[in-house]
Amino acid sequence: MDDVIFSARRASARAAVRTAEPGDLDARFRTLVQSPLRAGILRYLNSRADEAFDVESLMQTFGRLKLDVENCVRELADFGVARPAAGNPAQFTAERPANPGVAELLDHFLERRAAVSTEDQSPSVQRFREMIGRDEKMLIVFEWIRTAAKSDISVLILGPTGSGKEVVARMIHELSRRTDAKFQAVNCAALPDTLFESEIFGYEKGAFTGAHDRKPGRLELANDGTLFLDEIGDMSLIAQAKLLRVLEERRFERLGGHKSISVDFRLISATNRPLEQFVRDSRFREDLYYRVNAFAIRLPSLRERQVDIPVLAQRFLNRYCAAQGMPLDSKGFTRESLDVLIAYHWPGNIRELESTVSRAALSAPGRNIRASDIEFLHATAPPTAPAGDRLPSLAEAERAHIVRVLEAVQWNKKEAARVLAISRGTLYRKILEYSLEPEPRAGGRRSRDEDA
Repeated sequence: MDDVIFSARRASARAAVRTAEPGDLDARFRTLVQSPLRAGILRYLNSRADEAFDVESLMQTFGRLKLDVENCVRELADFGVARPAAGNPAQFTAERPANPGVAELLDHFLERRAAVSTEDQSPSVQRFREMIGRDEKMLIVFEWIRTAAKSDISVLILGPTGSGKEVVARMIHELSRRTDAKFQAVNCAALPDTLFESEIFGYEKGAFTGAHDRKPGRLELANDGTLFLDEIGDMSLIAQAKLLRVLEERRFERLGGHKSISVDFRLISATNRPLEQFVRDSRFREDLYYRVNAFAIRLPSLRERQVDIPVLAQRFLNRYCAAQGMPLDSKGFTRESLDVLIAYHWPGNIRELESTVSRAALSAPGRNIRASDIEFLHATAPPTAPAGDRLPSLAEAERAHIVRVLEAVQWNKKEAARVLAISRGTLYRKILEYSLEPEPRAGGRRSRDEDA
C-alpha cells in the first residue's frame, strides 16, 4: 500500500515539475539542493550512475538517520533526478531527467565544485563513520555530537573501554568553532596527584628540583581550544577541587608562579565509571559532576549492537588487506568464524574487534579466516562448560558468580552488593568491566529495583 501511495505521489510531483515555468523550476531546484544532505546524495548517486544503493548504505555513507535519508531520496525521486531500482530492500539510483530544463539545471549543479563540508574535512568524523554499522544507535550518537558541537557547553562522554570516547571528543572539537585551536587530551587515570598541577597548570623555572625552564600546562595550551579529560572518574578529590576552581574562575596560576592567567577553553570529559554512584559514595564532587555533565553522550557497547559486528569485522578486514597491499577480496570470513565473533562479549569493544580481526587475518594460512584462526586475548571471556579437565580462570569464576547473584536478586544492585560483601561502587565497576546486562524480561519490563 505504501509503495502505491509513494508511486502516485511521485507521479504527481513529476507532473508538477514538467508543467512548471522556467523561473519556478529554477527556484524549486535551488531549494532541492539547498539541503547539504540532498545535495550530497544527488552527487553521490550521479558519481556512481551505474550502481543502486539502499537506504541503509546511504545511512552509513552520510552518517544520517534512516528517516532523514528516506525523505531525501524520495524528494530527489519526486523531482525526477533519482529513481527507485528493483531490489529488496528498495534501492535508488541516479536518473537522467526527461525535462530538458531540469536536465540543464542538474548538469550545472554537477559541474560546480562541491563545497567540502566541515564533516568531510574532519579526520575524526571519517574514523567515526567506520564505526557505524546497520544499528542506528551510532547514528543517534552522531546527531548528539552535531548538537554538542554547536555550542561551548561542557560534554561528558560515557561508555565502556574501547568504544571510541576520544574519537567522539575530537569530533566535537573539529566540528566546533574552536577547530582551528588546539585539542589537548589528558589521561586522568595516568596522572597522580604529584604530577597533576605541573601537567595541568604548568610551572615556572625553579618551581621544584628539575624545573630548569618555564613550561606551559595543558590548560594554557588549550586556550581558545578544547581540553579533553579522559577517565575523569579516576581523578582524586584534591585534583577535582583544583579543576572545579578553574572551571568557576577561568583563571589559574602556574606552579611556583604568582601571575594569574586567564583561559578560554571548552571542556570535554569522558569516563567508563559510574559517576552518579561515585557522587553518592562521596568519591566524586557533586558540584564538579554538574559542571562536567552539562550535556551527556553515551556510547553503546559492541554487545548492544551485535548486528554491526559482521559489518565492522569486514570493514576492518578490508583495511588490513589494503594496508598490506593485498586485494580487498584476498581474505574473507567463514560463516563459523562470524558466528564466533558475534557470540563473543567484546569487553574491549571496537578497539578489541579491530585488533582481533587483524590478528586473525595475519594467522590465517589461506584465503578463508576460520573459527580456529580467531583468538581472543582478553581474559574475561564468558565462562563455558569446561572442556576435559580445564578449570575456569579466576576472572571467569568471578564473572559467573556475579551474574548468578545478580540474577538471583533480579538485578537489585543494592542487594547484590550486600550478598557479595562488596561496595556498590565496586559492583558497578565489575558490571562495566565484564559488560554485564540483565536478560530481557517478558513484555520488555525491567527487573525489580534494577537501578536501585
